[in-house]
Amino acid sequence: MSEGLAPARADARRNRELVLQAARSAFEEQGLGVPLGEIARRAGVGAGTVYRHFPSKEALFRATVADRVRLFTDTAHDLADAEDPVAVFFRFLAAVVRLASRNKALCDALEAAGEGNYEPSPHTERAFSDALGVLLARAQEAGGVRKDVVLADVLTLLVGCLSMEQRQMSSGAPQGRMTALMCDGLRNGKGVTKLPHHVSGRNESRCEVCGGSVAPARTGRPARFCGGACRQKAHRIRARARNRGGEE
Repeated sequence: MSEGLAPARADARRNRELVLQAARSAFEEQGLGVPLGEIARRAGVGAGTVYRHFPSKEALFRATVADRVRLFTDTAHDLADAEDPVAVFFRFLAAVVRLASRNKALCDALEAAGEGNYEPSPHTERAFSDALGVLLARAQEAGGVRKDVVLADVLTLLVGCLSMEQRQMSSGAPQGRMTALMCDGLRNGKGVTKLPHHVSGRNESRCEVCGGSVAPARTGRPARFCGGACRQKAHRIRARARNRGGEE
């Protein structure tokens, strides 16, 4: 009995690997839109064989993409204690864009994950985001990335940059230009455009200096500043304005 089952299990494992190999190449070329029948044809098996191993095309997609996303995550973990966190952060972003822009499956996965519509496998997308967040935080602490950038901004820019780099590739333009522009937009320095703050409610008060959220005042007049630093800065601004008025 066991001798008869062993060849069957071996055939099942072989068919599963054939399906995975065919799915990887098909998804890399066409993304999630590739028909399941095309994957079965490439694997040399019937559609029923595909469904026996993977209940849906989305499950097959997750299986093929999860390993690629884990590779990015493992790389970010390895770089978390690097001596030059700023250079490491930008090199990591550029590497993700360069590798993923050639892989339609990764582009679709990262875009869907950024929209909250897709998770490659349990905890895989979150692990990637967390690992990237560590690199971002260390680069900001080192003064190389602007402080008003949050992880959600970086993920959104990453997805957008993938799309733009793919468009550059299809038009024959040099690859990497959009990535360089994205990285420059994240760098800390004078003259950067101040980002608008997210407003969570109509009646929420904003700091008159930095635009940040202001806690409601318990008594008296509504608070105008988010803290002492902005209050002092506003005082200095008013003092300079008075001095200029006196000079005139």
